[in-house]
Amino acid sequence: MSGSFNPRTVLALVLFGALSFVALLWFIGKGDTGPGPENGAAHAAGHGLAGYAGLAAMLEKQGYDVSLSRSPGQLEDEALLVLTPPTNADPDEIVKIIEARRYSGPTLLILPKWLAVPAPPRLSGARNGWVQLLGASAPGWTKKLGVERPMTVKVASLSAAAVDWDGLGLTGQLPDRKRVLGLDASSRWVPLVRDSEGRNLIAYANDQGCYPLLEEASGTPPGEDCDGDKWNLTVVVEPDLLNNYGLADRNRARLAAKVIELAREGQDIPIVFDLTLNGLGASKNLLTLAFAPPFLAATLCLILALAVVAWRAFGRFGPPLAEARSIAFGKARLAANAAGFIRRSGRLHLLGPPYVALVARRLASAFGLRSADPSAIDAALARCAPDAVPFSQLAARLESARGPSQTLRAAHALKSLERTVAK
Repeated sequence: MSGSFNPRTVLALVLFGALSFVALLWFIGKGDTGPGPENGAAHAAGHGLAGYAGLAAMLEKQGYDVSLSRSPGQLEDEALLVLTPPTNADPDEIVKIIEARRYSGPTLLILPKWLAVPAPPRLSGARNGWVQLLGASAPGWTKKLGVERPMTVKVASLSAAAVDWDGLGLTGQLPDRKRVLGLDASSRWVPLVRDSEGRNLIAYANDQGCYPLLEEASGTPPGEDCDGDKWNLTVVVEPDLLNNYGLADRNRARLAAKVIELAREGQDIPIVFDLTLNGLGASKNLLTLAFAPPFLAATLCLILALAVVAWRAFGRFGPPLAEARSIAFGKARLAANAAGFIRRSGRLHLLGPPYVALVARRLASAFGLRSADPSAIDAALARCAPDAVPFSQLAARLESARGPSQTLRAAHALKSLERTVAK
């Protein structure tokens, strides 16, 4: 049975349980208890063809401050917010996010196009997050984004031309020229990139805002009486220019970097990829706050305190020892307790005469005297130890002593005299 309670085994079990519990709290606080974001959808955490994980990784390697947001609270931060809503997104929610940001930060809206499903396991070399593209369609909610900026988007096939897209000083071809999502020309949208049919692939809203960099890139004359406090709304109609499918081409990757920089309007602001519209949002809870500053310090202190308590409990492994008696048996303990009682009562000076009488009887017995007379003891002591201090003198010193120090020194002197005689 002793092997079942090996201290090392118990310590390992306790540590494993504690770490598992802390990890559970951490994942609950971070909202990572459900299925992960690697579902093949078109968002910044997706590594499939329709995802934008490649764009986020490229921008991060270029030195940009890039983050993936699952919190609705970051939708109004002063940053370039990249929205990648799905085909079945709620247009009212998209409009609400865009309108709330017009004076807090720029917005880059990337429209969905592909119908993607996870790649079947039987597909040779397929990895987690890979998808198959089954078809393309224009999102039905673009016309509901608001009458101020109507959008007529549709999928069309391009002719077999040498150039599929042109803009921002770059040209190139699209990954799939038979299914290209384009925006019909409109005065409400200023084109930055167009396809070979003259449709807009990337454009920004013409909404009376002051956008010097965008106006220079698009070749548009500066507007008069524009609103300098308003941030731009840029729409990427053809997602194959920025998604993982499109970044396989060097020119498309260079175009994506230019679009991001123009959308930031040259400002040193972070880039936030939103995941809430893709169903990956997570609201804050008490556990989330516990693992976030400034409450993280208190959480770490609590964990450290629990570790110390556990260590102390483990140090007392096994049944506790029986509690010792407050007053032990034996003559020595009885004498010590009596001495302590006398000292606490403040009557130490009363012990002098009884102790002198006790030592006198012992010396008389040692010298073979009939009585414990001090003079007889002094005479016998003078014959036995001529250099010793007379007994009567030490006895008088003890009887006249005041205070614990004098009493103890006088008593020690009498005890030393007794030892000298005994030798």
